[in-house]
Amino acid sequence: MRSEPGAPTGGELVRRHRLSTRLWHWINAVTLLVMLMSGLMIFNAHPRLYWGQYGANYDKPWLMIGSARTGPAEFGYLQIGSTRIETTGMLGLWQDRDGKAQRHAFPWWATIPSRYNLAVARIWHLAFAWMLALGLLLYLLWSLVNGHLRRDIHITRAEWRPRQIWRDIGEHARLRFPTGAAALRYNVLQKIAYAGVLFVLLPLMILTGLAMSPGTDAWLPLVTEGFGGRQSARSVHFICAWLLVLFFLVHIAMVLLAGPVNEVRSMITGRYRLPREKRA
Repeated sequence: MRSEPGAPTGGELVRRHRLSTRLWHWINAVTLLVMLMSGLMIFNAHPRLYWGQYGANYDKPWLMIGSARTGPAEFGYLQIGSTRIETTGMLGLWQDRDGKAQRHAFPWWATIPSRYNLAVARIWHLAFAWMLALGLLLYLLWSLVNGHLRRDIHITRAEWRPRQIWRDIGEHARLRFPTGAAALRYNVLQKIAYAGVLFVLLPLMILTGLAMSPGTDAWLPLVTEGFGGRQSARSVHFICAWLLVLFFLVHIAMVLLAGPVNEVRSMITGRYRLPREKRA
């Protein structure tokens, strides 16, 4: 560890992530995984999405996962609007661990529980929803206290300039990652992504979850009304869930490209070895 004053240089082992950030990162990763898998089982109960207050079998969905038959052949499909994509073996029609054909939207390996059980899925989903909501609240409050949000997530006026954003996009496209002390600072794309998750996607997941609950109508009906109805809230909830999956995939790709051992170690121990400058 560096003890003398001054900016650290490439190759040094420094502290990067606080304990609160590391704990929240791993707890949140498990929480969101369980919520996604249990949520997919809940979706299997009615694999259609609508806009507005009402939605049932005879209403027209904007998204639907199911199975159909053309002559003797049966196939699974994903339909968005009027566009239908065959997904046999993955969505709508797939085989379980016993080799039997199943006609639920998502396969057994993607859901909690693995066998269709709406009641158990709701128990898992609601239990971890409390962990998500309370964890996010505590993390944001503590990040305000220790200055993490102001220091690391706040996007300055200069960083909002199109030239700066475009430059960072170009650096990412060329896989040019910062070295030395610069590697300790989030670039503008990271700040936008993390701020979007912390202040948009996760709060929307919580609010739309409340909006879908009939009990919310009794004590705070404005939540459901604000999304234009329970079915609209369900659609927004579904979209936000898959945007979080997209964030996760991009995040994992960046970790692998930047050096997985160093990146994962920093999120476990807090210690990070600064990348060295590449010689010409």
